[in-house]
Amino acid sequence: MDRKSIRELLEQYKEGKISIDEGVDALSQLPYENLGFAQIDHHRELRQGFPEVIYGEGKTKEQILAIMKSLAEESRHNVMATHVSVEKADFVRNELPDAVYDEVSRILYIEQKRSEPVDETRRILVLSAGTSDIPVAEEAALTARLMGNAVDTCFDVGVAGIHRLFAHKEEIVKANVIIVTAGMEGALASVVGGLTDKPVIAVPTSVGYGASFHGVSALLAMLNCCAAGVAVMNIDNGFGAGVLAGKINRMR
Repeated sequence: MDRKSIRELLEQYKEGKISIDEGVDALSQLPYENLGFAQIDHHRELRQGFPEVIYGEGKTKEQILAIMKSLAEESRHNVMATHVSVEKADFVRNELPDAVYDEVSRILYIEQKRSEPVDETRRILVLSAGTSDIPVAEEAALTARLMGNAVDTCFDVGVAGIHRLFAHKEEIVKANVIIVTAGMEGALASVVGGLTDKPVIAVPTSVGYGASFHGVSALLAMLNCCAAGVAVMNIDNGFGAGVLAGKINRMR
């Protein structure tokens, strides 16, 4: 429930279209809904502008279905679940035909009709250093898009062939926020940070050989980035990067 739906509810009561008991019942779901195994934060959309997002890993397919169904019924915005397996996604989609599954990013989502137009002039650019980093990059890109942002992507533009990055200099300069996903030594974040005056969100990925320590090497390199204006997310946290980029992008 967002501000618009609360206003509509109050107007319906004022006009006599609903009773006071019906209004109370609707507002009683505002703080949270107790499903036993989950307490869904329906108030989050009002506080933060987007509904609670489901983290699919560790949840059963039945739990994901129940939470997603509740969020879709109570929200005006898009509903999404991250880290969802193909098996769980297929189960949910059988019950919710409107649900869409992106196998690369492992995001399961329902697109709801939105009244707010997307600002095409303020764009988020998502870069991946290598092809192996694309799943994390796609998680960031789809998250930002579902949250109402215009998003562009450029993949496999890492420092091992830096001329590939420079071919996208125009997109880098025009972007309002940039997300960089990189494994190995994570150097792409420093390079991009030195090419733009816009905020850069670096996401270390768990891509690399033994001494990369499943992304720790890239994480430490990004934290020690010599370019100013680079923020660093947790390893493989494309979702977090997409959310942060969207919030920055929509600020006025």
